[in-house]
Amino acid sequence: MEHYTDPHQFEPLLPQRRLEEFRARTRGVVERSVGLSGSAHPATIATLRELVREMNSYYSNRIEGQSTHPLNIERALRQDFSDKPEVAKLQRLALAHIEAERELEQRVAAGSLALTSEFLRQAHAALYHRLSPADRTTDEGRLIEPGAWRQEQVAVGRHEPPLWSAVPAFLRRLDDVYGAPGALDDTLIRVSSAHHRTAWVHPFLDGNGRAVRLQTHCALWSLNSGLWSMSRGLARNRDKYYLMLDAADNHRQGDLDGRGNLSEKLLGEWCDWFIAVAEDQVSFMRRMLNLDEMKARIIALVTFRSQFDKGIRAEAALPLFHLFLAGPTPRGEFQQMTGLGERTARSLLSRLIETGLVTSKGHTAPVQTAFPLDALQFLLPELYPEASTSV
Repeated sequence: MEHYTDPHQFEPLLPQRRLEEFRARTRGVVERSVGLSGSAHPATIATLRELVREMNSYYSNRIEGQSTHPLNIERALRQDFSDKPEVAKLQRLALAHIEAERELEQRVAAGSLALTSEFLRQAHAALYHRLSPADRTTDEGRLIEPGAWRQEQVAVGRHEPPLWSAVPAFLRRLDDVYGAPGALDDTLIRVSSAHHRTAWVHPFLDGNGRAVRLQTHCALWSLNSGLWSMSRGLARNRDKYYLMLDAADNHRQGDLDGRGNLSEKLLGEWCDWFIAVAEDQVSFMRRMLNLDEMKARIIALVTFRSQFDKGIRAEAALPLFHLFLAGPTPRGEFQQMTGLGERTARSLLSRLIETGLVTSKGHTAPVQTAFPLDALQFLLPELYPEASTSV
């Protein structure tokens, strides 16, 4: 294995070919993303964003082979932890990821630049400082220190990252290339390149993948507003994800393969694949939030539920769609939209709240839409299919 001690050894940090193609595809992702946040009421979008955050936690940990069932994540959010130590540990890890993502998004909203080594360090710290020493001890008995650059040499499969003493120099070079604000059209080129090259440096003793994916999520915030998920796309193609990362580790493949020590061609192929994942994810979420399709899915859900639950009636479909579009609605107004008598309408609303299809902050507070896990197969099919399976 080769020892890396000088930042020139991981050049190039950006592809030099196919740039106009990549920029055009980035513009397409931006254009398709813009309308997402306006496709429903802001309260509905905020609720959906929380669901995506739970999903991000599940998928990022699944990539590492350490995920727990979505229902266990939902229970952890209510501070309901399993009696089984291993399950409870995974619940705590999922909860830490959700809270870390929320904290880091706030940093980006306040002006922090996500593609810097300092933000990466903060991402690692935000995740691991939320875990007890026992929960951040590896299977080999090593304690992961939140936000601490590694102080020893490691090997990752066939790749030996830079010597630990050279990590600061490699991080400074990452900052030189990715740290400053860039053009919007270059966003996916920069984020995909940074994702690989940062993972290649392997700056932490452990937790590199999670920290890099948190950084990637935040670096894409200006595009996706938290409404579509790279972690979902990467996890659903986990083997290809690792294969493409590994391929981009390779050295230059001859005189026509750029001028750096590493392969520019394979870095470009990684960027091409990464951008394709982003395209797929934003297109998928646009389909999920299409209003005509959402209305049809709400009707299908209510129709199905009413066959097995006498408390659910077909008249719930229209007011439920109204909640999706219009946001929090007074209870009386919701009940009137059902067209039912007062007593029947009140009973219907109570049942909708009991089953989680509607939520409210109090007995007299307005009601608003919700996305319970057991309804996702109707409301947002294929978004988070694991959520509808048994624990």
